[in-house]
Amino acid sequence: MYKFENRQISINEFGQPVGMRLSPENRWVKKAQMIPWVEIEKRYAKLFANRKGNVAKPLRLALGACIIQAEYGYSDVEIALQIQENAYLQYFCGYKEYDDSKLPFDPSLMVYFRKRLTPEVLGEINEMIIAGARSEEPQDNNDDDEPGNGGTMIVDATCAPSNIKYPQDTSLLNEAREATEKIIDELHIPGEGKKPRTYRKQAHKDYLNIARTKKKTANKIRKATRKQLGYLDRNLKSIDAMHADGKELSSKQVKKLEVIRNIYAQQKFMYDNKAHSVPDRIVSLSQPFIRPIVRGKAGKPVEFGAKLDISVEDGWTRLEVMSFDAYNEAMNLKDMVERYRKRTGRYPSRVLADKIYRNRDNLAYCKLHHIRLSGPALGRPKKDELRDKKQDYIDECERVEVERRFSLAKRKCGLGLITTRLEPTISHSVAMSIVVLNLRKIQCALLWLLFNFRLRMTYGPKVVLVQ
Repeated sequence: MYKFENRQISINEFGQPVGMRLSPENRWVKKAQMIPWVEIEKRYAKLFANRKGNVAKPLRLALGACIIQAEYGYSDVEIALQIQENAYLQYFCGYKEYDDSKLPFDPSLMVYFRKRLTPEVLGEINEMIIAGARSEEPQDNNDDDEPGNGGTMIVDATCAPSNIKYPQDTSLLNEAREATEKIIDELHIPGEGKKPRTYRKQAHKDYLNIARTKKKTANKIRKATRKQLGYLDRNLKSIDAMHADGKELSSKQVKKLEVIRNIYAQQKFMYDNKAHSVPDRIVSLSQPFIRPIVRGKAGKPVEFGAKLDISVEDGWTRLEVMSFDAYNEAMNLKDMVERYRKRTGRYPSRVLADKIYRNRDNLAYCKLHHIRLSGPALGRPKKDELRDKKQDYIDECERVEVERRFSLAKRKCGLGLITTRLEPTISHSVAMSIVVLNLRKIQCALLWLLFNFRLRMTYGPKVVLVQ
């Protein structure tokens, strides 16, 4: 087990490169001061304890590398190289002095870091960062809230698309067929008889005929799908026969075959019933847990990745729900409000949400707890109903804050395209983007304070800009 410092060293105590003086105003120096490293180390150091073999890496190095990767989108190899070459990044990751003699860690350890830093752990780290930042904010006593309630919670859902090939029935069946051919090759031992026929050349030719066609008609797609289903069915029967004759399948082959059989069953059902959808549809052979998420957005009616709900409170973002299955986000509103009450000790005075959240159960729940859920009433407008259009406009303008959070997370924090491939590492990438999002908010607040201070020093104490 490694030992960690019980205090945060300053940039002046850091062993700086010869002939170079690091600036305390650097963004990574500032960002290092935003994170309660000591508390995080004390709480989660055991996650990186190594009982045998090499000395375990410090949690600060692991968490710092993941934050840098979410910020820049570097590959695992590039992250290790950037930390080796950059003194500011080394200070951020907890080095005591600049050292470019070797890599900080083997790039393959990034997968290990992502698996250990689960969404639950990152959620608690996110709360530590928010608590530390809010303790330094000026207290604002708002008397306009209803008795017993206080604050505003903004909620919304989105999809974090994964970096997968756009799924088509013929290409998915072709990929599954090639995987079964590889398994047959691995199971067959030369000299023990004739290898089962797979017709791989003809099957590949049939796939290319449809893949290279510019205008794919429904009849052509259906014909190509039928052929690929026939080849895949034949290969699966050959594998079953070889297994019955005593050939042993590895655990990896068993898992892949289970996915392939599910793909075959789903595609056969859609072919026989002339359907275009099936429950729990598999869209990737290598990532079978990913599901299509229908969004209905212009240009992206369907996305493939994890669906998530976030809440925004006073500009601070929290990951509330994440799932690889499509779900109705309205079902999670009560749990999100209850978590808000657990954090603050009271219910919010209002919840700003999309129309999909305004179902009868949520409206009744909010009415019971004196919460105003934004949006129009259900059904047709009543004849003599008078809507407060000004309040509706204010709610809609303030609800845009959650859309800005999504936009910034997808453009700058890695949520726009998830490149990790395993289920736990994808979950980590989504949760890490929320942590980086809050760190950016703290950094922007510090820049505004510095700008206001310099403005007052130049033009007098009465000139103040509010963020």
